[in-house]
Amino acid sequence: MKMERVGIVGYCQLKPELDMMMSPYEAIYSAVRGALDSAGLKRKDITTVVTCTNDYYDGKTISNCFKVEAGGAYMKDETKVEMDGAHAAAYGQYRILSGNHKLAMIYGFSMPSCYLYEPVRILELDPTFDRTISLINSYTAGGMQMRAYMKAFGVSEEEIAKVAVQGYKNSAKNPLALPDVKKSDISVQDVLNSEVLSSPLRELMYPIPCDGATAMILAPERQSLKITDTPVWITGMGQCQETYYLGDRDLSKSVSMEKAAEKAYKMAGISDPKSEIDVAELFGHTSCEELILAEAAKLAENGKGATLLDSGSALNPSGGAMSAFTPCACGLTRIVEAAKQLRGEADEYQVSGAKKAIASGQVGFCAQNSILFVLEGGG
Repeated sequence: MKMERVGIVGYCQLKPELDMMMSPYEAIYSAVRGALDSAGLKRKDITTVVTCTNDYYDGKTISNCFKVEAGGAYMKDETKVEMDGAHAAAYGQYRILSGNHKLAMIYGFSMPSCYLYEPVRILELDPTFDRTISLINSYTAGGMQMRAYMKAFGVSEEEIAKVAVQGYKNSAKNPLALPDVKKSDISVQDVLNSEVLSSPLRELMYPIPCDGATAMILAPERQSLKITDTPVWITGMGQCQETYYLGDRDLSKSVSMEKAAEKAYKMAGISDPKSEIDVAELFGHTSCEELILAEAAKLAENGKGATLLDSGSALNPSGGAMSAFTPCACGLTRIVEAAKQLRGEADEYQVSGAKKAIASGQVGFCAQNSILFVLEGGG
């Protein structure tokens, strides 16, 4: 018996801001309401809600319990993940495939204007070694990863700076990008002249944490086709987690993404990602990590990810995380952006003829845990 497909039938991303002038509850309500409206649905149609928030980020235990009403989950089945919004999407997919739910609302939310993102992330580290020495943080981990990649494959800072430049130029076409990153006239030299965060990682190679919320609706195949003529199907998904301890990992590569991609492609029946994938929305914490993830996803050979820019490949046409980095929502936003491409809704940054896309999420330093979705358009 063929397994029923799961479809993306609605979504909404709030315009991110550095300091959002609304409460968390208003933001979540607006995103969820927007997703329902996009699909022509009502709250009563929801059977399960999967939230992605983080107790450390929110500064309270069981942070989702205060957001039940805002997220449309009152008197509904509701649960939470504390990873990335893409992991919440996987959880929602499992719930649909179980046969117990017919409509899953997924949302990711974070408001880093109310907390210091980088210091809080230290709690993600291995508690025995990395956390106690207080040397590892978002910047130093990104710097070590970039150094390892450059050394392993002979990649220059200029090549990585080109990735950042492309990210800013793509962001300039995206109406939902932060105004601060819409830099269509930025140059490689501008990136190389920006402040050093942790050598060789520079300020303009690192996305700005911002406030925001993204919501998405999943439904089983038969219901998807009743809701919309243009569902986006999840045809493959894979996930993998590496060790906590950075010293045990080869940071020039991403084993977690390699294994996640292998599983996702096998499920989707993809044998040649380079030729079969039209769009890639990858959540990289740095410009360098975008290349590492693209290579791990088999879009380019190791050390050759920068050639994707020269070949005109559609790598993060929305600008990726560089356009707007909302913790707990960034991976979910990548899925939504990929779905927009497949439905022809990406306007100025639309990739012509896009039929298959991949979207990724991650959690942990240097993509410790990666998750990859294969999406396809069509009825």
